[in-house]
Amino acid sequence: MTERRSRLTDWLLLAGFCGFLFFFGLAYFGLGGADEPRYAQVAREMLARHDWITPTLGGKPWLEKPALYYWQAMVAYRVFGVSDWAARLPSALDATLMVIAVYLFLPRFRPGFHLDGALMTASAAGIIGFARAASTDMPLAATFTIALLAWYAWYESGSKGYLTWFYVFLGLGMLAKGPVAPALAAVIIVIFAVVKGEHQVIWRTLWIPGILVFCAVGLPWYIAVQMRNPNFFRVFILQHNLARFRTDLYHHSEPFWFYLPVVLLGLVPWTMFVVEALLESIRRWRVEGREMVRSEDGFSAFLVIWLIVPVLFFSVSASKLPGYIVPALPAGTLLLAEYVRRHASDNVRPRILPIVLHSTVASSLVVPALMLQYIVFQHRLPWGRALEISLAFAMLLGAGMVVTLYRRFGLRVVRFVTLVPVVLALSAALRIGAPALDATLSARPLAEELSKMENRTLPLAVLGVSRETQSGLQFYRNQAIARYELGQAPAAEHLVIAPEGSQIRVAKWTVGRRVTYLGSFAPQGLDYYWVEGKKIE
Repeated sequence: MTERRSRLTDWLLLAGFCGFLFFFGLAYFGLGGADEPRYAQVAREMLARHDWITPTLGGKPWLEKPALYYWQAMVAYRVFGVSDWAARLPSALDATLMVIAVYLFLPRFRPGFHLDGALMTASAAGIIGFARAASTDMPLAATFTIALLAWYAWYESGSKGYLTWFYVFLGLGMLAKGPVAPALAAVIIVIFAVVKGEHQVIWRTLWIPGILVFCAVGLPWYIAVQMRNPNFFRVFILQHNLARFRTDLYHHSEPFWFYLPVVLLGLVPWTMFVVEALLESIRRWRVEGREMVRSEDGFSAFLVIWLIVPVLFFSVSASKLPGYIVPALPAGTLLLAEYVRRHASDNVRPRILPIVLHSTVASSLVVPALMLQYIVFQHRLPWGRALEISLAFAMLLGAGMVVTLYRRFGLRVVRFVTLVPVVLALSAALRIGAPALDATLSARPLAEELSKMENRTLPLAVLGVSRETQSGLQFYRNQAIARYELGQAPAAEHLVIAPEGSQIRVAKWTVGRRVTYLGSFAPQGLDYYWVEGKKIE
């Protein structure tokens, strides 16, 4: 009875934290960047055409990414209607599924701190951020994480059922973002088998029924889309996978060390303890050698390899984006859960330095969250009473965390002590900072202004604006956006969006046509104009 009640409490806590961290306030600010509105619009067009095979954007095939996210968004649109929060719903659901998988895995293979591992994974900054984004990154991270957990479950138990799930989710990972999922999984498993000194594990993993399951899950869409679009292989495999990896084709060049700070930030607030857990595992590995790997701490070695391989893999890539590294983050939080499991039962008091550093990082989250409006509009922290109060609150919170962890209960309560500043910071960011993010980073308020001004929907063009703004307008107005610089000035009467003070530039592109200034959207420094249609001679 006690165990059942404990399980019920765990599930209620998971539901509450996942509900808040991933779902609450999904519509507080609009889709941002170039990718979020673009992916959301692709799913809308596929739904409108009742086409589950060919992704399109503006009516033309858009073959950059596989279809898993689009399918999920189409279902969300069908159930809840087309909206920005429905576009983000698939990532939130995928993140929740990943956290549940962690919770179900740990009590079977590492009992005692399974709730810790699940909540630590759910509350990492990178997980929260990408769980709230309409993108392919969280679908990949979730399917990849579940696949690797299933593989390790098979490795320890020998149950072919787990190996079957490994291949199922590896196939879904293939549908989420392409061959990167099986490629990374293969490298991690091979390195682990070599370190473990069990080379036969590699051949046992290559289980024919499992490979057939992978092919049945992951390949039918690839075959169907290739048959409908003969250029798919060239565009997706050669251009958006191989060329993107080898060259800076899409201008995402970053230094080799780029992913080191990305991972550290993605693991906030757990960064310091994850680093401590990683260094401890490496130190033990050096002292005890392969004997440590052969013991139950082989799981720690597996997690270390899982954490490091994606970082190194994408560091070599010429094209770098923060979302590429999300599949590595659960390895860090699980490594921390292992660290807590080993040390929480000891009577030795934990070292003070990691606790102080951890408490400082975790409590400091509330400062930028409370100051988010100032940061967005002024690009700095404002000096003044508001900042002083925020810093004082963070210091008190940090001091309370240090006392609780070091003087009172130790690592046993690290998850709940740390979740306090996470919840406070996210609440403040959503309640206080969301309007500023919406006004400056999303095309939603601009599209709403245009809609209020129009008595009928006109064609829309842009001149000199970012592709983020263009993609956002395409989703929120559900229409193709012409770009003057590409010679796409519409012949018909239309609106055009341009940077402030661009009336002369607009007139140069519309010689002989009347141009009227209609207004401006100050938060993004944009003006909008009405342009007369071309006169028919």
